[in-house]
Amino acid sequence: MTELSFQLYSARNVPSLADFLVTLGGLGYTQVEGFGGLYDDAPTLAANLKKNGLTMPTGHFGPAQVADVSTTLKTAQTLGIKKIFCPHIGPEGRSADESKWLELAEMLAAAAETYGKEGYGFGWHNHDFEFAPTSSGRTPMEIILETAPKVEWEADVAWIVRGKADPIAWFDKYGDRITAVHVKDIAPAGECLDEDGWADVGQGVLNWDDLITKVTSKTKAEYFVAEHDKPSDPVRFATRSIAAAKKWK
Repeated sequence: MTELSFQLYSARNVPSLADFLVTLGGLGYTQVEGFGGLYDDAPTLAANLKKNGLTMPTGHFGPAQVADVSTTLKTAQTLGIKKIFCPHIGPEGRSADESKWLELAEMLAAAAETYGKEGYGFGWHNHDFEFAPTSSGRTPMEIILETAPKVEWEADVAWIVRGKADPIAWFDKYGDRITAVHVKDIAPAGECLDEDGWADVGQGVLNWDDLITKVTSKTKAEYFVAEHDKPSDPVRFATRSIAAAKKWK
């Protein structure tokens, strides 16, 4: 089985994170991925992870957190994070031409140097907007990867599909940059509208039984992170997703 991690953003609305970590451990998860809103009390979080047999090898840190190097390094050290991924840029940081994307890529390149010197992997996590061509014809994802050659890529496969791109083609071209993937599924058209059209892993239209073999053969992914951006029932999502992953070799 490919070891499945769990992006805790998918459980951001649970009444008790501590109780949810107990559930994840009981379901067989051994890894989770953090996100920016969880790090205020990193020592307590680290203790709760350890208590439930969980580690946090990867974590999301927003652009402002990435810029606060000392705090991010302390957080990563406390939680045992090995790879730091910047997960998103707001509309104010995007542009129809290349200009804003080049600014972002240069920031990411500098961050990759900074965090790399401290022994951490550093990368970008995509959404769909990185696959809409700019006025030059280059996509933001190409601009990031080509301008910042040391930046890793946490490829969110379902967002690539929602961006009307072919994930396999991107694996073929940039697989050596992909060190983690988000394992996410898309509901059939018209279904799960209350969950923004996302589905539990194995319950949607993406053939993850096949995709996971493509990921493992075409990329350098070390981490496979289940995520659902808006689950109505995070426990259901966690349960179904790890059940699907247990079928993978």
